[in-house]
Amino acid sequence: MNTQPPEHSLSSTENPWREHTLPGLMGCLGPMLTRREPQGWAYGLKLRADHLNQAGVAHGGTLTTLLDQALSAIAWQHAGKQPCVTVQLNTSFLHAARLHQELIARGCVTHTTGSLIFMTGTLHADDQLIATAQAIMKRLKA
Repeated sequence: MNTQPPEHSLSSTENPWREHTLPGLMGCLGPMLTRREPQGWAYGLKLRADHLNQAGVAHGGTLTTLLDQALSAIAWQHAGKQPCVTVQLNTSFLHAARLHQELIARGCVTHTTGSLIFMTGTLHADDQLIATAQAIMKRLKA
């Protein structure tokens, strides 16, 4: 699991981010940003006011949704682009993220068994690790 802070911000011109408008919940949270890195894919989101809770920090649901989307996409790629669904997602919140911060999610596959894919992930806000995740994804039959 990569626990190091992001190499570049979302606004970096080196290794630029690609913007995606996705359907469903991610369409409401997005746009989703993606970037290929040496260790794999990174997924980004710039925090807006509608991502915050009543305390003025990023809502846990926003953070968990971004982690779930990132880990699902990594599982999909690992599974040869077969659809995958989340069986379990455990998230540990370590620090708060605030308005206008850049969230960057990364993840990796730790092992697979049959149709299950076991994963870990990290979520940074700017240079600070704010959440970690462990997930189990299930490959669906084509």
